[in-house]
This record gives sequence, C-alpha cells and structure tokens, in this order.
Amino acid sequence: MGGWFVGLPLTSGPIVFFLALDHGAAFAHAAAVGALAGALAEAAFVLAYGWLASRAQWPVALGSGCLAFGAATLALQHVALALVWLFPAVILALALAFRLMPRGGEPRGGAPLPRWDIPARMAVTTALVLGLTGLAQPLGPRLAGLLATFPLYAAVLTVFAHRLEGPNPAVEVLRGLLLGLFSFAGFFVVLGGLIERVGVAPAFAAAGALALLVQAASLVLVVGKT
Repeated sequence: MGGWFVGLPLTSGPIVFFLALDHGAAFAHAAAVGALAGALAEAAFVLAYGWLASRAQWPVALGSGCLAFGAATLALQHVALALVWLFPAVILALALAFRLMPRGGEPRGGAPLPRWDIPARMAVTTALVLGLTGLAQPLGPRLAGLLATFPLYAAVLTVFAHRLEGPNPAVEVLRGLLLGLFSFAGFFVVLGGLIERVGVAPAFAAAGALALLVQAASLVLVVGKT
C-alpha cells in the first residue's frame, strides 16, 4: 500500500506546477512530457532494486537502482516522442516491468520507523523541489521533468522495509509503486496534452482527477495482492 500511494506524482507534480508558474505553459508542457518519460526510468529503478533485494544488502540494491534510473534518464533525454506514442509505450513498459518483477512475501512485522524519518523525508523533498525549480532553466524542461521523477519517497520506504523487515517486503513496496505509476502516467499525459490549451489550473485539475480515478481503480489490484 505504501508503494502504491507514493506512485502518485507527489514531488514531480508540484515541481511541474512551479515550473509552469515561473516559466510558462510551454515550458511546463515539455517538463510534463519529460516526467511522463521518467516513468520508464522509475521502472528501471524498480527492476534493478527488486532483482537485487534478495541477493545483496540494501546499499548495493539502492545504488544499483539509482544507477539504473540515471542511465535510463540519460538515454531518455535524447528520445523525443509525441504524447500519442509516448503514453502507450510507458503503459506497456510498466505492465512488462510488473510482470518481470520477482514476487515478494509476507512482512515479518519489523521495528517502527525512527522519529526522524518523516522530517527527513520532508526536508529532502523540499530540497528536491527547490533545487529542480531553481535549476530548471539551465537544465532545460525535458531534463528537469525527467529528474523530477526520481522515486524519492519510494526509495525511502523500500530501504526501510529492506532494513527492518527483509527483502520480500521491500519487493512488495516496489511492486506497489509500479501499480501506482499507472496513475502517474495518466496525470502527466493529461497535463501535457491540456496545459497549453486550457491553462495551468484547469489542466492540473483534470490531470489530478484522472490520476485519482486510475489510482482508485488500481487499488483493487493492490488489495488483491495483500
């Protein structure tokens, strides 16, 4: 459930919103397209971490996931696809990644999270939002959108599950994230398609509504797996 929830664009959405306010709808459109492509980089992170979770300690698995995300980001920066082609490619890739993921298992009921966990997540997320919005102009909208999709919340949840409960619960977090990324993709395809036509507020409202609808539908699959 935790991985499924953080599949929503909790960091990338606000980043693209601030980019729209600072640089205009055209810049935000390009960033939204980059963020949609970034779902592929997230899938690369999930697969790399998921397959190493039972074979290595969490620092190795996390480092491999980050390397996979970075390599995919570098490659995707040079791939330009229209939304009409990019969206189905992302959906197919997410479905394939979910099929290729190893199975997790039942959690063992580990120790509670430390007190500094939530404040640390808030601080790191705020730093990511401020950093990317501040560097968006030199980075360019596409790369800013791609980098905004780094699965920060999911990485933290996965690492804590790995450390406290073992590799199987960590894999389950990542499988939940993959299911949540379908709503992520829906959010950015609607945002990218509408923001230049109808404006910032209506586009974000429509994208958010679709994301919540898809997320609610995917909840059936999440509950079925728990």
